[in-house]
Amino acid sequence: MRVDVRRPDLRIPFPPDFAARLTDRRIERLKRRAKYILAYCDNGAVLIMHLGMSGRIAIHAGNEPAPSTLGRFVHNGPQAAATLGPHDHVVFDVEGGTRVIFTDPRRFGLMTLGDAATLDNHPLLRDLGLEPLAPEFTADALAERLRDKRTPLKAALLDQQIIAGLGNIYVCEALFRAGLSPRRLARTVKPAGLAKLVDDIRAVLTDAIAAGGSTLRDYAHTDGSLGYFQHAFEVYGRAKEPCSRAGCDGTVRRLVQSNRSTFYCPRCQK
Repeated sequence: MRVDVRRPDLRIPFPPDFAARLTDRRIERLKRRAKYILAYCDNGAVLIMHLGMSGRIAIHAGNEPAPSTLGRFVHNGPQAAATLGPHDHVVFDVEGGTRVIFTDPRRFGLMTLGDAATLDNHPLLRDLGLEPLAPEFTADALAERLRDKRTPLKAALLDQQIIAGLGNIYVCEALFRAGLSPRRLARTVKPAGLAKLVDDIRAVLTDAIAAGGSTLRDYAHTDGSLGYFQHAFEVYGRAKEPCSRAGCDGTVRRLVQSNRSTFYCPRCQK
């Protein structure tokens, strides 16, 4: 078993003790915070991972059945690279012969370490906003965070200090379901609109999870299978197509907000 770190950095440098703190350790639980994957080890270390734009984790089972956790990490010197590609940056060989490979062609992802006792204060995590699938994500809580926001609604929803982990595709889809324009000022949404928006954000995310996510370019599950939610998009990627809302004769438009593509129907989203 070993951890093979095949370059000095991704988006940020690896900690100098990265491999040493994972040596012979067992991951006891996995969690998520926003778009970060958190792996809690039995020595109090927490492996913090972010896939960035093109990162991917693939799990290759060995001859024995894969363990129910990622197993024990053991650093054992350089990994022979013959079977690995140029973008396979971190390799974990774990119990039972299972190999976990982190691949990231654009190197926008990251891996670093935190401590379980102080994790909420970690610089990457301490300023994150509400979890959109948590009970605390309510219309009142969202109203409080949008109360003084003079930015467009879509930009506010993508602000990770307001809502943690909500991405561009799902904001477009939720705003369409809620009938809210991405261009309106965030602070102008009325309580009834916020209540519907909260429900629609939850519904879009739940539907996407059930469909395995959205595969547009290189997204895939750890076993290589693809997501299917892209087949259910109502506005995203559908510029110049007729609006799919019953009774609406509008046409989906595309605009750029905060360097991201926004898709919406100007007729039924107000």
